[in-house]
Amino acid sequence: MKKDLNRLKDIATQVRRDILRMVHGAQSGHPGGPLGCADLFTALYFSVMHHKPNPFNMDGVGEDLFFLSNGHLSAGWYSVLAHSGYFSTNELSTFRKIDSRLQGHPATEEGLPGVRIASGSLGQGLSVAIGAALSKKLNGDKHLVYCLMGDGEQQEGQIWEATMFAAGRNIDNIIGIVDYNGQQIDGAVDDVMPLGDLAQKWRAFGWKVLEMNGNIMEEVLKTLDTAKNACGQRQPVAIMMHTEMGYGVDFMMGTHEWHGKPPNDEQFERAIANFEETLGDY
Repeated sequence: MKKDLNRLKDIATQVRRDILRMVHGAQSGHPGGPLGCADLFTALYFSVMHHKPNPFNMDGVGEDLFFLSNGHLSAGWYSVLAHSGYFSTNELSTFRKIDSRLQGHPATEEGLPGVRIASGSLGQGLSVAIGAALSKKLNGDKHLVYCLMGDGEQQEGQIWEATMFAAGRNIDNIIGIVDYNGQQIDGAVDDVMPLGDLAQKWRAFGWKVLEMNGNIMEEVLKTLDTAKNACGQRQPVAIMMHTEMGYGVDFMMGTHEWHGKPPNDEQFERAIANFEETLGDY
């Protein structure tokens, strides 16, 4: 178990290196959010989800599905997709480049394996994920659907329409995860539009709600396991995942400034020095 845990931590470290290299190489993108969610991405794709990288099946029949609603976290998602076999890690170097399949916000027209919907228009991903979960229930597919959202995204009205629908239809094969880092592109979430007691709001909409520290791998694994065990009981499940934007890079943490800003050469060297190479850079 300890060996497996150390492996997951090594992968998450490499994902953070990839994020910094991708955003710096493109001189465009969002480093803060994906750095905070690297442990979750790693846990899902390398431990928790049952998924089939090759051949990639767009329909996702007979496997767990993941939807990234806050599509600006694409660099972290692309990294775990590549390292888990959906496409070559060499392709990570094309992030946000002309004619790349790795657009700044995930899209489907380029046919990138692992990506089932275009995302980044905030508020929409949960609705799609609920639709996929309902489809699985109708077709007798026992696998689960996961959806990652941002906390600033909770300011979108469509989120609450979707939560109401899922609870009202007893869609109990979905796990919604909110990246609760308290920051969005224009500042602190509480300054832009306070969310109040977000966990209690989700409970009031009929979801079973768990909370975890998303930057501690052991806690991520334990909470995801609890969430899986809570499925199938006529109630959708949500996780309030508390993270630090820019996690692991001292000068990126505790501020919204690195939500959507690439590091320059000097900042990149300072940032990547925080993470020892574990799997080999692309």
